[in-house]
Amino acid sequence: MASHTLRAVQQIPASTERVWEFFSDHTNLQRITPANLQFKIISQHHGDIIYPGQIIEYTLKPLLGISVYWMTEIAHVVPGKFFVDEQRKGPYAMWHHQHHFNAIEGGTEMVDIVHYKNPLGFMGNLANSLFVRKKVEAIFNYRFKKIEEIFGKWS
Repeated sequence: MASHTLRAVQQIPASTERVWEFFSDHTNLQRITPANLQFKIISQHHGDIIYPGQIIEYTLKPLLGISVYWMTEIAHVVPGKFFVDEQRKGPYAMWHHQHHFNAIEGGTEMVDIVHYKNPLGFMGNLANSLFVRKKVEAIFNYRFKKIEEIFGKWS
């Protein structure tokens, strides 16, 4: 079963501290997720600050209005620099998402690196070619625009 990688880079005209504060608050994930996915955080026990071992549970409807349960764990955190979330239960055979934040002249460069595997072997790879990758890319494109609305456009 093949793994797939997506890398997204965005320059944000805000301090690394401000960007980190926004992204390390799990409740902001709903703000940057397309409404048509009907993303909803359902877990109730978090902390105010992101930490290794933090579990976040949510539901979403990525395809044909079918509700999907997803549980991620915050696996690694270096405050102000990066964090990694990994799927523990959900739609993928594997999901590993790195979020990196680097101070640059005039703001912050945010780099996302996602490694994922679809379930169902050959059929999962075919689904990736036909629609899964496009869906994942569309979510990141939407997120890019929402981040520009929140923090402003990079000049």
